[in-house]
Amino acid sequence: MSTARVVTDDSFEAEVRRSPRPVIVEYWAAWCPPCRQVAPVLDEIAADYAGRVDLVTVNIDENPRTASRYRILAVPTVSVFAGGEVIGQVTGARSKSALLVAFAELLGPPPGRSAARPTAEASPGRRGDDGRRRTPDRSRH
Repeated sequence: MSTARVVTDDSFEAEVRRSPRPVIVEYWAAWCPPCRQVAPVLDEIAADYAGRVDLVTVNIDENPRTASRYRILAVPTVSVFAGGEVIGQVTGARSKSALLVAFAELLGPPPGRSAARPTAEASPGRRGDDGRRRTPDRSRH
């Protein structure tokens, strides 16, 4: 069972924009298979950040005003709100690690973990023994 609270057009202002904590908002639709894939991933992230962030869901078909206001054109879309404003957003189903990388600067490390956060540089490509990036020799064409 999901830990996310259901938010509507009528409750969005109070539940998300006025929240004292950052809020992860999942925009979804019942007809969207990728939405069903990302929901448990967001539940895991919410559990990791329990007490520091809230997780809510917005069904775009039942809440068109909110979807329109935030220009949600595809689902799933995941936004992070802080101080009443969108501070980060990704569209499409993503793995937990991909979402943590996307939102690392916004959420910080989960409680009880070191300050080291995943970054986009985590997979820098192939490197030689000297640590420098290998590039193909293009001079032999």
